[in-house]
Amino acid sequence: MLLENYRPRPKLVTKVTPVLYPRHPVIDAHNHLAEPFGGGWDKKPLSQLLDILDEAGVRIYVDLDGGWGENILTTHLNLFKARAPERFRVFGGVDWSKWSELGNRFPDWAANRLRVQKEWGADGLKVWKLFGLQVRDHEGNLVKVDDPRLDILWETAADLKLPVLIHVADPVAFFDPVDETNERWEELNQHPDWVFTSPPYPPFTEILEAFYRLVKAHPRTLFIGAHVGCYAENLAWVSKMLDDCPNYYIDIAARIGELGRQPYSARRFFIQYQDRILFGSDLGPDLEAYRIYYRFLETDDEYFNYNPGDVPLQGRWFIYGLYLPAEVLAKVYYQNAQEVLGIQTLP
Repeated sequence: MLLENYRPRPKLVTKVTPVLYPRHPVIDAHNHLAEPFGGGWDKKPLSQLLDILDEAGVRIYVDLDGGWGENILTTHLNLFKARAPERFRVFGGVDWSKWSELGNRFPDWAANRLRVQKEWGADGLKVWKLFGLQVRDHEGNLVKVDDPRLDILWETAADLKLPVLIHVADPVAFFDPVDETNERWEELNQHPDWVFTSPPYPPFTEILEAFYRLVKAHPRTLFIGAHVGCYAENLAWVSKMLDDCPNYYIDIAARIGELGRQPYSARRFFIQYQDRILFGSDLGPDLEAYRIYYRFLETDDEYFNYNPGDVPLQGRWFIYGLYLPAEVLAKVYYQNAQEVLGIQTLP
């Protein structure tokens, strides 16, 4: 039998606590609606999408697809926010491909485009992981995350009171050799384009240190570190960044697999930084996925799968619930996102 066909079924007998509806209303601060991550809801009935969100207890859904281009941004503003403005927020983005064309004028151009996107109705700026890994300037040089030429972009976001949600790097294992020691071997073999081994890519720590310097250098700008600050494997690092940068928040999107295998540390982390953590799933409007997240946050269940299906997608381990206090849950589920997004009342 090949290892890839191995499907062990745990014989451990543990408590199962289904959580069909969250204890508090939810703002999903990190998600998508189009393919490949959002399920293609830009081609499905809006009423059906709203029914799923209602059943999941999600009052407001933050769509980050506008970070992939202004044509997508305007489409999603019209498809979702214009038709249900109380239920959707949509983030814009930066067209990095213009740097080669515009040269030294690019940073000013990008800042001006952000102003235009705000006028259209964008609620924030989404920066994807190409930044720091693949984005190059007009001379062909890799652009570092803390490149001072982009200061005008981050300061413009502050002027516009737009939060900047940044996903730099990726799980640490994606930067390691894809060999028998890599804990994400199965995932990376399914997605070889997710491999960022150094060289040719910058080392993981180099990217994260530049990210720290960026956030520290722009205290007026509100930054959100996607996926537990892009370093869920090292909560001590994330804690230091939160301690040093009052303008910094994180979301938990697509990282309960990492958080749930360190439940003691994760629970302490959530309680200590309860005012700085946003809920997000990054799995599209998926009812089953939401309920796994709620179970993780609300119960003390032990050793359960963090993904639908037989084999966990992000590593062959199971997770443990955090059993968070009600007041912490309220902040993580919606109150922190209300503050970050400037939302006065929930629909």
